[in-house]
Amino acid sequence: MQKALSYVRRAVDTYNMINEGDHVTVGVSGGKDSLVLLVTLARLRQFYPKPFRLSAVTLDLGYADMDYSPIARLCEEIGVEYHVKKTDIREIVFDIRKESNPCSLCAKLRRGALHDAALELGSRTVALGHHNDDVIDTFMMSLIFEGRVGCFSPVSYLDRKGIYLIRPLIYMPERYSSGLAARLGLPVVKNSCPADGNTKRQYIKELVARLEKENPGFKTRAFTAVVHGNVGGFGEPNRE
Repeated sequence: MQKALSYVRRAVDTYNMINEGDHVTVGVSGGKDSLVLLVTLARLRQFYPKPFRLSAVTLDLGYADMDYSPIARLCEEIGVEYHVKKTDIREIVFDIRKESNPCSLCAKLRRGALHDAALELGSRTVALGHHNDDVIDTFMMSLIFEGRVGCFSPVSYLDRKGIYLIRPLIYMPERYSSGLAARLGLPVVKNSCPADGNTKRQYIKELVARLEKENPGFKTRAFTAVVHGNVGGFGEPNRE
């Protein structure tokens, strides 16, 4: 856990992600990364010099076999307020719109629902579980599929809703997140989405893994390029 805290604190401090008195809402999908983010922020809250409040929100997308009660028990154990927000996102994406490429619409709807849920709780800081590998994968996706140099930002401000999005896991490799989730026995909830694992992002993950195998250190160099190129604001703190 100490190494996880060092990754998270480095990100929080470097990019001024959390200010004193903030109410931070963690978007908990049930996957390993969002759960690692949740427990790490809960531990950080105990000693961070800028006191902050922490809550967690899971979006119920409408899959009948999803059971979030283990996450509720975890939140009770670590003293985090937990909410499940019911949505009709599955129905909209697959039954009404019948999307052949559903990921983009689903992501857009999930973002909106999560932001609204945070605002309902009185929170204006939403924490997302994107890790270091996600930074590299997003950078590569922008390059290969969009023909541009781009990435998400460590901190984003949505002026239309007055919400900050923060990503405290940007220095944590996915392999470490996976190992920590297993060591802590975190209650990972399997994704029931029929498109899971069959996406452009999965293709890029496999491509990056191959590049790393053939060119050891590729991922480190790619992340360094993102930071030194100030892609997505990675080169400088971006929250006052």
